[in-house]
Amino acid sequence: MPAVAEVAVIGGTGFYAFIEDSTEHVVETPYGAPSAPIAVGTVAGRQVAFLPRHGKHHDFPPHLINYRANLWALRSLGVRQVLAPCAVGGLRDTVAPGDVMVPDQLVDRTLTRAGSFVESGAVHLPFADPYCAGVSAAVTDADPAIKAGGTMVVIEGPRFSTRAESQHYAAQGWDLINMTGAPEAALAREMQLCYAAIALVTDMDAGAETGEGVGQEAVFALFKANLERLTGLLTSAIDTLPDPSGCSCATWADGIDLTYDVPGVKQ
Repeated sequence: MPAVAEVAVIGGTGFYAFIEDSTEHVVETPYGAPSAPIAVGTVAGRQVAFLPRHGKHHDFPPHLINYRANLWALRSLGVRQVLAPCAVGGLRDTVAPGDVMVPDQLVDRTLTRAGSFVESGAVHLPFADPYCAGVSAAVTDADPAIKAGGTMVVIEGPRFSTRAESQHYAAQGWDLINMTGAPEAALAREMQLCYAAIALVTDMDAGAETGEGVGQEAVFALFKANLERLTGLLTSAIDTLPDPSGCSCATWADGIDLTYDVPGVKQ
């Protein structure tokens, strides 16, 4: 398929539309159907693809999202850079609801998800730095209020953490907690995509404060209240994204015989 988009936005909880005057693409993948048809249109003078991570109507809970189909589909449309907004909880008093962070580290505590495109052979992904520095910098440069860096732990879900679990994560020095950032980031790297998470703190996690703990209604409401802000941030970042050519996110597999298909890359 000819390239139809160069940048993608994967929308998180409460973020189900982004591009006006878009064209929908239904993409078939070796891994099944992605979460929704992919909308493609123009943002900041660039062709951008938008995919709601949970589906158009929040059809898929975090542990049942077809992450492999989503990333493969975006790559097949020509995408090379991905911006991934998501709702997160805060674990420590260094963050507060309403903060936007661009984490630089990830801890994967998911249990049941297909975490790799590798199903045979010896292909070991270098993942010490899970997010693209160039894409992350474009986001943080777009708004001086954004906090750069920090560690996001990703849990299986769909339940929220117990207080003990939350306090354990905070004691490790981790800043944010989320349910969708893994295996999405690793799969993006396996697809040789430049990927950065944009984390909106919607609540403080159960172990970070007293009271009833985290509730779904409050999470959705805060994310909805920040949609306009996120949309503006994404537009500004897309306008200043660096040329991905030569980025280590794309070149890590040079000289390696991959045992899975990367659309547009000769094996």
